[in-house]
Order: sequence, then C-alpha cells, then structure tokens
Amino acid sequence: MINNKAIGYITANYTALKQETLLQSRPIASVPVMGRYRLIDFPLSNMANAGIKTVGLVMPGNYRSIIDHVGHGKDWGLDRKRGGLFPLPGNPYGTTKAGMRFLLRDIISNKTLFQRAKEPYVVLMGSNIIFNMDLNAIIDAHEASGVGITMVYVKAERDHEDACSLVIGDAGRVIEVREGCKYGDNKFVDCFIINRDLLLQIIDRYASADYLDIFEAIAADFARIDVCSYEFKGLAVGMFDEVTYYQRSMEMLDPVINKQLFRKDRPILTKAHDAAPAKYAAGSIACNSRISAGCEIMGTVRNSILSRGVVVESGANVVNSIIMQGVIIKSGARVENAIIDKNNVVPANTELRGTPDAILSVGKAPVV
Repeated sequence: MINNKAIGYITANYTALKQETLLQSRPIASVPVMGRYRLIDFPLSNMANAGIKTVGLVMPGNYRSIIDHVGHGKDWGLDRKRGGLFPLPGNPYGTTKAGMRFLLRDIISNKTLFQRAKEPYVVLMGSNIIFNMDLNAIIDAHEASGVGITMVYVKAERDHEDACSLVIGDAGRVIEVREGCKYGDNKFVDCFIINRDLLLQIIDRYASADYLDIFEAIAADFARIDVCSYEFKGLAVGMFDEVTYYQRSMEMLDPVINKQLFRKDRPILTKAHDAAPAKYAAGSIACNSRISAGCEIMGTVRNSILSRGVVVESGANVVNSIIMQGVIIKSGARVENAIIDKNNVVPANTELRGTPDAILSVGKAPVV
C-alpha cells in the first residue's frame, strides 16, 4: 500500500529537560524500549503502517546511534528508488522549552523535502510520546474538515511537565498550545497534519522567527490558519526522563497495556537482528518479564526487561529492572529497581539496588 496523500517528517533534534545517564551517549530517539525496540521505531512504524513512503528524519548532533539503527529504512519498507527515508540535518541546537519538539529552523532548513513532494499533506511527529495509531483515519479526517492543521491529542492520564496541552474551543478548534500538562488536560502527542502548501507559506512568512517552535511562531494566527484537533482514543505513553522511562516501561509488562501498543494488525517494526532465541538453563526462573533473543538465563529474572545478549549467571537475581544489550550479571549478584546500560558487567556477589522512588541508573560501559 502506498499513501498518495501524505509524506512524513520525524524530528529527533531535541533533548530532555534533564540530561540524565541514559542520554549521555545517545539522543532520546534511540533509547531502547521493551528490549528489542527503540523510541524511533514507533513514529517510523506508524508511518510505514499507513503506507507513507517518503519520510524525512531530522537528526540531532549525536546521531550515530540513530543512523546505526535505521540505516536506509529497509526494515520499515523505506529503501526505495522513489521516496524512501531521508536523514535530514538538524541545527546545532534546538528548543529548550518544555514540550516543544518542532523547531521552525529545522523545518526551514529542510524546505526542499516539502517542495519536491507531490502529496498534499505532511504528517509531523516527535519520538518520545509513543503510540500505535491509524494515521490514515486522521489524514482522512483532516482532509474532510478542510482545515489547515490538525493536532492529535489524548486526555492526560497524569501530570507531564515536559508535554504540551491544547486549549480547545468550539468545533474542536485549537485556541492555544500551553507548556506543561495536568491530569485531564488535552495532551498533545507530538503528532499533527498540515497542508503542504500551508507549511511552505509558514516557512516563508515566519522565517524571521526561526528560533521558535512552529506553534510558538504561529500562535497569534491560529484562527486564520484554522488549527483543529483530533482526539486519539488509544494509549499514548510519554517517556520524558529516566523516571518516566522506567515507570512506563514497567507498566508495559502488563499484557493489557502491552497489547495496545504492540498490535498484530499494525506491527511495530524494528531493525532485524540475527540472534538465537533466549536460552533458559535448568533451574532458572523467569516470570513477568520481557526477555529478548540471545539472552542466557541461568539465574532468576522477575518483573524485568532484558535486551539482546544479556547473561544472568547462576545464583544471580534481576528484579524490577531494565537491563540493556550485552550486560553480564555475574553469579550471586543482585540487581533491583535499576537501569543498567549497555555492556556493563555486574561483578559476582555484588548488589545494585535502587528504590521504586529513586531508580539506580548505571551508564553505558566504556568501549575498551
């Protein structure tokens, strides 16, 4: 299926409000999720499942891990002669305000992507609010409404300092975009659809305000541009810092929540790896956990998420933790309420323990 109505634009050129351990060596978009995925997989998969075959991906300065993961877009059906995945240059610095992901300067810098397209609409998405959405339904609703921009929102299930909320008036028109989001607000999920011709007009008209987010730049013209809203009834999971990353990841171990994100009719696609299935030794214990291919489990794993190639030796215990690729948990060691980044070795008979309110985070091991 090829979508002839829209092209895609995904921005990864922004940072979290807090520069924490997980982000010292990677951008937000390439943070691992549920063992085998990355955050960037979700916007790419939403677009691929909608048949969008031209996608621009705006890169941050530390883009190496994103390029290593997405390559030419083959795993999302984007390695094409016409269209395909276009890594786009991001500017050296992006917005710093809470919830602002769509830097106008980046959009202006990549004007050629929109000029060369033939499709009438552009779907723009961020990376760290993840969901599994039928984009075609939203594109059709946008087309039928005749408005300039359609912003997608959900009812906020909790407070989010690093998200934005929409003030919505009559007929679903967006009056204002506010920083921060409280329980019950209309949480913007960093996804909107805009008429391509209108986007090109904005690029030309607001060039002098290129240091702003696009919605800051056009705020005074919402009524003229006709900005509308679309409520998404599904699950949208925001991962803004290590605390929310850990909490939302643990929640996704619940099969009910997990099935809302990982659907058979709209699969989340990711980079293919050739790895043997996980191996469980006699006497090992694994329960309520997500254990990826290539793992070797000889000890105990409970309520945890293990990426590819993790080794849990005999007598070791992993509880309520997220363990990244290639980590070795030596015999007798215990890891609890922790995030252990790539390639670390937890020595035998040691204990790494956080609390539910203060998660222990261990950074990526240096390459030797």
